[in-house]
Amino acid sequence: MAFSFFGGIHPKENKWYAENHPVHQFPEPDILVIPMSQHIGAPCQPLVKKGDTVTMGQKIGDNQGLCVPVHAPVSGTVKAVEMRPHTSGTMVLSVVIENDHQDTLCPDITPRTREEADKLTPEELMNIIREAGIVGMGGATFPTHVKLSSGLGKVDTVIVNVSECEPYIVADDRLCQEYPEDVIAGLEIVMKVLGLKEAHIALEDNKPKAKAALEKAMEGKPGILLDILPAKYPQGAEKQLIYAVTGREVPSGGLPAAVGCAVVNSATCKAISDAVYDGMPLIRRIVTVSGDIVMEPKNLMVPIGTSFNELLEAVGHRENPYKVLSGGPMMGAAQYDLAVPVIKGTNAVTILGQKNKFVVDNPKCIRCGKCVEVCPMHLMPVLIYKAMFTGDADEMLAVDLMDCIECGCCAYTCPAGVPLVLGFRAAKQRVRNAQAAAKK
Repeated sequence: MAFSFFGGIHPKENKWYAENHPVHQFPEPDILVIPMSQHIGAPCQPLVKKGDTVTMGQKIGDNQGLCVPVHAPVSGTVKAVEMRPHTSGTMVLSVVIENDHQDTLCPDITPRTREEADKLTPEELMNIIREAGIVGMGGATFPTHVKLSSGLGKVDTVIVNVSECEPYIVADDRLCQEYPEDVIAGLEIVMKVLGLKEAHIALEDNKPKAKAALEKAMEGKPGILLDILPAKYPQGAEKQLIYAVTGREVPSGGLPAAVGCAVVNSATCKAISDAVYDGMPLIRRIVTVSGDIVMEPKNLMVPIGTSFNELLEAVGHRENPYKVLSGGPMMGAAQYDLAVPVIKGTNAVTILGQKNKFVVDNPKCIRCGKCVEVCPMHLMPVLIYKAMFTGDADEMLAVDLMDCIECGCCAYTCPAGVPLVLGFRAAKQRVRNAQAAAKK
C-alpha cells in the first residue's frame, strides 16, 4: 500500500455471520426471471418469445451500443416476456423461464485448452468477454469489454478489487479462498488484453484465508503483486482504491484511465476465466445471504434470475425483516418487492431486523461538521445538503454534488440522523433532468 485515503469510517464488520460458510450450489429454482437490463447502458432486446425452448447458456437478449447480452441460466421454456420488478426499484422487461431441470447445454458453448486460449488476440478476447455478458460484478455493472477497450494504450496499472469493505458481505472473500486459480487466470487475460506485465491484487487485512489462497495461486507469477490494505470503508470504491495502491488521484469527473489505472472486481476475473476457458457466459454468481436476524447465513452460487424470496427461504429469519437490501447496509438498495431477481451485480442480500431501524422524525442538520471529516471525496456534505433544498442545478453543481460516490459515510456518522445519501441521490436526478432539459 502506498497511501491511506482521506476520510472513511470503520463500521462494525459483522462478517463473522457468513465468512466461515463455504460456497454451496443453490438448487435451481423452477421459475427464473431474467431482466433485460443488468448493466450500465442500453437494455437488451429479447431474442426469444413466449413458448420458445431455451438451453443453458443460450443468448436470450442483446442490443447495440453500450450493452452486453444476457443468457439463459437453465434450460427450459419461455413462459413470458413481460415487465417484472427489478432491484433498481423499477419495472424492467424480463424473460421468464420455466426450468426443465435438464441443464441441456447450449451447443454454442465450447471449452478451450490453455494452448488454444494463448493463441487468441486481445481483440478476440474482448469479443469473448462481451459475448459472455460480463460486467463489473462488484455492483457497478459497467460492461467489462468497454472498460478494457477504452483503456488500451492508456492503462499501465490494473488492480483487482478484493477489498469488499461493506459489512456482512464475504462473497469475494469466499471466492478468493475457493477459486483463487480462476481469479488469477482471469487477471492474466486482462493483463494480456491491456498489454501489461504487472498487476496488483488489493486485499484488506481482515481476509487472511483469502490472502493465503491467493499467495499459493500466485506462485511462479512474479508479475502479480498482492497489496494488503488496512480495513477501512469505503476502500473498495475505485478512486479510493487507486489512491491506496498507487498514490494517484483520479480527477473530479474523471475515470481511472485518466491516471493510467483500471480496476476489476475479483468475481469479474473469475467470470472472464470461465468465458475464455470453459466457454460459459455469466449465468450464475456467488451471493452472500446474511443479516442480524438470519438463522443460517450462507454463501450461495446462485443462478441469475433467482428471486430474493427463495434466498430468504433458504436461510430463514427469526423475525419479520425491517429491511431487505440488495447489497450491504452502506450502499445497498432497499427492496419493495422480494420477487425481484438476482442480477449480475448482486453480490449480497442483507436482511436486517427492527434493531437496525434508525429513523429520526424531521431531522435537522446541526452543522457539527462530522460529515466533512469522513467524506472520502473531500466534499462538504453540509453544503450539498443546504444546496439541494434550493432546487437550483447550478448551485448544486457548484458544491460538487456529482462527485459524491454515495458511500454513506456522511449519513452513518451524522448524529442528527439526516438521510443525506437519500437526498443526494434525488438531487443528482434533478440535476440530470435539468441538464437534459437544457440540451433539448
